[in-house]
Amino acid sequence: MHIVVFVKQVPGTENVKMDPETGVMIRSGKDVVINPLDENALTEAIKIKNSRDDVRVTAVSMGPPTAEKALKEAIALGADAGILVSGREFAGSDTIATAKALAAAVRKAGEVDIVICGERATDGETGQTAAMVAQYLDMPVQTYVSAVDVFDDKVIVKRTVERGFERVEVPTPVLISVNKDINEVGMPTLSGKLHAKTVAVDAYDAAGLGIEKCEVGLGGSPTRVVKVFSPKLARDTIMRKADGTTKPVEELVEFLVKKEVLG
Repeated sequence: MHIVVFVKQVPGTENVKMDPETGVMIRSGKDVVINPLDENALTEAIKIKNSRDDVRVTAVSMGPPTAEKALKEAIALGADAGILVSGREFAGSDTIATAKALAAAVRKAGEVDIVICGERATDGETGQTAAMVAQYLDMPVQTYVSAVDVFDDKVIVKRTVERGFERVEVPTPVLISVNKDINEVGMPTLSGKLHAKTVAVDAYDAAGLGIEKCEVGLGGSPTRVVKVFSPKLARDTIMRKADGTTKPVEELVEFLVKKEVLG
């Protein structure tokens, strides 16, 4: 069984910055981490690997060359291999172009039974990429997964829905996106870190994935951020103290009528 896990490198939550001219997220900062929900996805893949004798795990990441660090961390935690999708042509890709590139990387990994990723990333918060990758790969997709049982030719997942949970049986190959309730993220061991240094990460640009440059990046993205700005908050507080009369209430009613809250 072959499992592919998407591992995205994101800026620390307090250090997310956008380019005001292009509307593209700036990813060149040093303070970057693995997307928290992708850590849950990786942990679940390693858990499945440790419960069976025939499982190998490949971690896939798309980003600048520095994203190789995230793949090395994934290997230190128990992944067997890493694939880095990197090149200037990918800069500015929206979720559609990103999904196209990630789907091509999954094909490069060979025959795949399960693809696992976090339900969303902390930098974009769209939650769209998983379903789009599944569409490009022609795979069924299950989202908001909080538990998974793996069998030889199927998985049974527990999905979090509005009114509780539901269990769904799906044949493999399948793509699932997980939430934080699925497991507790662990830490790499020293032996794992030493092993990761000996494993080479495969890197592909658009040509290596068989994708035209015009299909990715800003030029290949049907959607884009038009404007980036900080919202302005204006809160003019008016204090009215009770003085034993009806005057404060009358002034409040007058204010609400003026604001057309009351007729």
